[in-house]
Amino acid sequence: MSALQITALVLCFVIPSIGWLLLFRQVFRFTRVFRSGQPDPTRTDQPARRTMTLVREFLGHTRMARLPWVSIAHWFTALSFFVLFSTLVNAFFQLVWADFRLPLIGHFPPFEWLVELLAWGGLLGIIFLIVVRQRQHPRSAAGSGGRRSRFFGSTWWQAYYVEFTILAVTICILSLRSQEAALLKLTSPGESIGLHFPLTGWMSGLWGNLSEPWLRESIYLVAMIKILVSFAWMITIALQPTMGVAWHRFLAFFNIWFKRNADGRTSLGALQPMSIDGKPFSMDAMEDLDEDSSMGVAKAEDLTWKQLLDVTTCTECGRCQSQCPAWNTDKPLSPKLLVMTLRDHAHAKAPWMTASEEARAGLPEHTKALAHMPLVGQTGYDEEHPLTAYDALGPDAVIDEDVLWSCTTCGACVEQCPVDIEHVDAIVDMRRNQVLIESAFPAELGGLFKNMESKGNPWGMAQRARLDWAKDLPFPVKQVGKDVEDLSEVDYLFWVGCAGAFEDRAKKTSRAVAELLDTAGVSFAVLGDGETCTGDSARRAGNEVLFQMLAQQNVEQLNEAGATKIVVTCAHCFNTIKNEYPQVGGDYEVLHHTQLLN
Repeated sequence: MSALQITALVLCFVIPSIGWLLLFRQVFRFTRVFRSGQPDPTRTDQPARRTMTLVREFLGHTRMARLPWVSIAHWFTALSFFVLFSTLVNAFFQLVWADFRLPLIGHFPPFEWLVELLAWGGLLGIIFLIVVRQRQHPRSAAGSGGRRSRFFGSTWWQAYYVEFTILAVTICILSLRSQEAALLKLTSPGESIGLHFPLTGWMSGLWGNLSEPWLRESIYLVAMIKILVSFAWMITIALQPTMGVAWHRFLAFFNIWFKRNADGRTSLGALQPMSIDGKPFSMDAMEDLDEDSSMGVAKAEDLTWKQLLDVTTCTECGRCQSQCPAWNTDKPLSPKLLVMTLRDHAHAKAPWMTASEEARAGLPEHTKALAHMPLVGQTGYDEEHPLTAYDALGPDAVIDEDVLWSCTTCGACVEQCPVDIEHVDAIVDMRRNQVLIESAFPAELGGLFKNMESKGNPWGMAQRARLDWAKDLPFPVKQVGKDVEDLSEVDYLFWVGCAGAFEDRAKKTSRAVAELLDTAGVSFAVLGDGETCTGDSARRAGNEVLFQMLAQQNVEQLNEAGATKIVVTCAHCFNTIKNEYPQVGGDYEVLHHTQLLN
């Protein structure tokens, strides 16, 4: 046994042993951190369907299809990571026997072809992704301080390190395959090089000048490099729990499986009810709340276990950031930076979150300081340097309040995320705490809440004016309780909405839809002053109590009127009545007016 072999065996025993120990330790820590979050019992239904969704999203890369070339390149790097693990196992044996092949599959041509295809695909894929990252580097976004780059704010050394690792490993695999082909020529001249090395056999000539002993030594060397590069990466990520660009290749499988909708739909449409101790909040449940019960998310441990998994899975690709309307209008909100900040804070605070009450007394002072730091507040945000809204971690808060209130809850971030992070749910949960517990929200919302509670609409208009939009129409607009006893006498309930009743431009839409329905011979009726705001804006602003009050009032009115089919003109009313009212007992067939007219 040569000196190189002895050195390689020692290093490739010690380094991987350390790597596996650190990896298992970090997985154990992840488990404890996630379990410290709030319960969420809605994530395990329909296991077979969830598994099919996971398989479809991974093998089809369906969540990345909007950038097709990036999707193809990532597909090869992702698949190669798992299939080419066999070459890592083989490399350990090659430290002793240079011509070693795994039993059964090692000499099986279809498997050898697959290995070579994925090795070349992985190499070309990572080179393409490196080029993409450099072409879209923040330095190329002239005149915007880099903000127009989706990689703005990403952790660059981590991305470079992952790219280097994949590049080095694929080069090592291709090198070993060509060396194995050269060795086969020397030891078994009758063997078909093309059969076993279809894509690397042509490179065997690079080693043609080496004698058999030296060729074996070269295999020992490259196998050692491959192993050490792989396990240096393992050690690095095991020591960096916030290295999402690496950890996502493991955690994404769990995050996708546990996504809100088992059938694979993105987590949009209905906002989830506020949960307290894992149970959906309702007006009836308010009477049973303890004095110390918290509403929404005030600190990291108030996040659900799924939200903690969400933020840890972020790969910092910036697709959410590139599509966010707030970020693209120079507001401080970047969904990516928000998630990264929550992730970094949660894992910095993890020793406190996972410790017993007795153990917390012995924790370092900086950890104790994190334990009492609110998530939302004033951080000294500077519009010219938006990262300070996230990385300040100063004495007052983790996330600047301007960041939280810049979100429009449009869901573009959720729609774009390739690993199914549910940004909007976390943002709304933090707003709920700010509104319901801290009473800390923009002054403009104060009037909105007051008007919705007392007048049933955001503008504070009188309820008796809800039918003014229908004045002077050439036909009567029937009202439930006056012109018709209930909705069984007509085809549809026309839900006009607050804008359709009070806002001048929207009133024109209401009149036009009513005229078209009348022309088409479709009978309809309205609730008139019996209609009130759906509560959508209150819910998305964090006032879940007000939403529940308005929603229950409307559902009672609709059920009493016998509503089954509802047509709406407002997209907000459409989403709320169709997707969110079932949460409070209101199940109806809801159509947008464009659907009905079509």
